[in-house]
Amino acid sequence: MVSVSEPTTAASRRSVRAAFAAAIATSLEWYDFFIYSTAAALVFNVTFFETDSAVVSALNSFATVAVGFIARPIGGILAGQLGDRYGRKPVLVGAVLLMALATSLIGFVPNTEIVWLAPALLVLLRVCQGLAVGAQWGGAVLVATENAPPHLRGFFGSFAQLGVPIGVILGNVAFLAMTAWTSAADFLAWGWRIPFWISLVMLPVAFAIHRFLEETPEFKAASAKMAQTPAVKKSPIMQVLREHPGTILTAAGANTIGVVFFYTMITGSVQFVTTYLGVDRSTVLTWILVSCCLAIPFVPFVGWLSDRFGRKLIFGLGSVAMMVWAVPMWLLIEASSADRVWPFAIAVIVGMLAAGFQTGTQGTLFAELFPPEIRFSGASLGYQISAIIGGFAPFAMVALINGEPGNAWRVGAGLAALAALGLVCLWVIVRRNYHSDAEPAA
Repeated sequence: MVSVSEPTTAASRRSVRAAFAAAIATSLEWYDFFIYSTAAALVFNVTFFETDSAVVSALNSFATVAVGFIARPIGGILAGQLGDRYGRKPVLVGAVLLMALATSLIGFVPNTEIVWLAPALLVLLRVCQGLAVGAQWGGAVLVATENAPPHLRGFFGSFAQLGVPIGVILGNVAFLAMTAWTSAADFLAWGWRIPFWISLVMLPVAFAIHRFLEETPEFKAASAKMAQTPAVKKSPIMQVLREHPGTILTAAGANTIGVVFFYTMITGSVQFVTTYLGVDRSTVLTWILVSCCLAIPFVPFVGWLSDRFGRKLIFGLGSVAMMVWAVPMWLLIEASSADRVWPFAIAVIVGMLAAGFQTGTQGTLFAELFPPEIRFSGASLGYQISAIIGGFAPFAMVALINGEPGNAWRVGAGLAALAALGLVCLWVIVRRNYHSDAEPAA
């Protein structure tokens, strides 16, 4: 006799397995994506892009960081087309494979007397990284949320977002280890390459996802529905652009502050305090690591809060927190020095928790804005459009500061303005009466 609880138990196991698969895949993807930003802040400006001006070197180096963000919406579009037609799982596997190969090859880019060769290779491989991240985000979020029970969709969906702080931690640990094990000269010559080669560990992870993870029930249902009307097959990306353009744009606008805030904090601030304030590189990376460790339990907690009180409310609290903290954060960063690191520590710890209110909710919120048959395309576009602006955040930070540490407040003021814009976009989403059956009214 079959127990009534067996289907429930099987569904629970599927939810947990999907959540952990999403967390592992995104952690490794973001590790690969973030180590490039860290290398751009610490290495590339003095190896591949060195000039007589520290500002120009930093701008050139961070410009290649931005290239990856420009490629992310393209990856989201391609993945959306495939993911809405053929499934979430195969797209996630393909994204993991592409990221592993592109990142490991960055570690082989040569120091060469041919001036243009290394930058050209870096740009090409950074584009591949951007395509991979653009593809994996939607796949991981939907694998987690569409396998979750409706009343815990926010909690399980947040596991895909755990890849952000875990990826930063893994990247910082890799660079801290290489800093400790190599001299300054050896680190610049070859030590920085090893964190990129480590990304080959993603290959067996891709195989495991392909082998053991099931396709999501919601995609199966949507696919069966579309199979009954084969003559009406449409391009998912064209359909979502035609039917939901406002939703895509307001979602992107609401999310921009979180992306920009995060990258100025974990990448821009590293370049700023090590270049202008003389703070030790290892010390800076350690405090970034500590802040991300605190974010790991905080992000699922925020996802759980969104199940209790609503996605929009919790997401909006994140915008308010970042708006309030932006200027104080950058004034504290500016007040740091080689023998006075506590202002930097407070700035990034509070900043990471403020951003966590959006990190823990954005995946599930974006997924629930769109129907299943075009959800991959819609959610990916909304998220990745905001990522384009975020990719230019460190570049804009360098330009705003312009070599004068006293100008750091300008960065905070810009972040506060973006947060206000994000609240306006969120208000528009609320006014359109978006409400998911899985979400309590906010």
